[in-house]
Amino acid sequence: MTKNWKTKLIHTDSEIPKGYRSLASPTFRGSTTLFPSASAVTDEWDQKRVGYTYGLYGTPTVMELAARVCELENGKHTILTPGGQAAISLINLALLQAGDHMLIPASVYYPNRKLATRLLSRFGISTDFYDPLIGPKIGELIQENTKLIWCESPGSITMELQDIPAIAEAAHARHVRVALDNTWSAGILFDAFAHDVDITMQALTKYIGGHSDLLLGSITVRDDSLYQRLGAAQQVIGCAVSPDDCSLALRGLQTLGVRLAAIEVSALEIAKWLAARPEIERVLHPALESCPGHEFWKRDFLGSSGVFSVVFKPGPTYEQMFAFVDALKLFGIGYSWGGVASLAVAYRMGRTPGRPSYDHRIVRLNIGLEATADLIADIEQALRTVR
Repeated sequence: MTKNWKTKLIHTDSEIPKGYRSLASPTFRGSTTLFPSASAVTDEWDQKRVGYTYGLYGTPTVMELAARVCELENGKHTILTPGGQAAISLINLALLQAGDHMLIPASVYYPNRKLATRLLSRFGISTDFYDPLIGPKIGELIQENTKLIWCESPGSITMELQDIPAIAEAAHARHVRVALDNTWSAGILFDAFAHDVDITMQALTKYIGGHSDLLLGSITVRDDSLYQRLGAAQQVIGCAVSPDDCSLALRGLQTLGVRLAAIEVSALEIAKWLAARPEIERVLHPALESCPGHEFWKRDFLGSSGVFSVVFKPGPTYEQMFAFVDALKLFGIGYSWGGVASLAVAYRMGRTPGRPSYDHRIVRLNIGLEATADLIADIEQALRTVR
């Protein structure tokens, strides 16, 4: 068949040499998936079972990253989402319905709180926020219609460690599922399934991405029925992920071990240095005894990462705390931690019910891969603003 040049632009007969091999995983992009025959066409989402059907459900690049994350988390099934908050939302939308009740720690990542109070409440789903240090007493808060208990250990900003096995035992005694935001641990430093969690998620945006240049989330389960509910919900919600972001995350996975190890050492040195400073009341680093629930970190975790908070002694004004953060030269000011660059954010905690009354005296730090001595020197010079 002789083709017009315009047709050749789309249907080529050209060939390239075969047999190319590389250390890098290929990036497969595409919305349309081609079927071998008309009878093979299907719109099923479970591509692990039926084969590739549609770009929304993942290209081989997406499926490879999901499989790699699943392997690291000792799960059975992993679904990827366009960000960590999308993973939180998908879990809630897949597992809850009107009339259901869920429990969320007061220390939770704030967008998770907003999702519950500002969106899910409109659809008849009620939420109570519990003390993250409640442990087995959470059983007293479980209602007849409680369907899901969220955990986050350590908690966002205030860093409380939770007794996850005790919470899971109380929940399972009442047939309630337990979901965990395991982002701080990169899905590795805390083995969620070994501690009886049903659903674990993380923002791959953070440590697995590792370079502040992508947005991804993951949900991992062992239970087949949970996987089916999550996959069916993802299909109709339509939260697809970018193969290019997945490619970057696959690259980030290769250096995760060395990055986490270096960050742990640096963050601990800085945290201990800060604990000895006269300006500081308390360092909220899970590996230090000054952190609420430290005994659970010591019992359950394989190590620590680079995010922790410091509470200043009373005295500095809110404006002085802003000035402290502004005076830092090596710390950027921004939310999405887990990359190679250090970050700092000042918070006011007095307005959120159920959280410690640190008011405006708390600053969260993310330690990156800069030289530790340079970061300490930078913090030291910035401390002049609060004297």
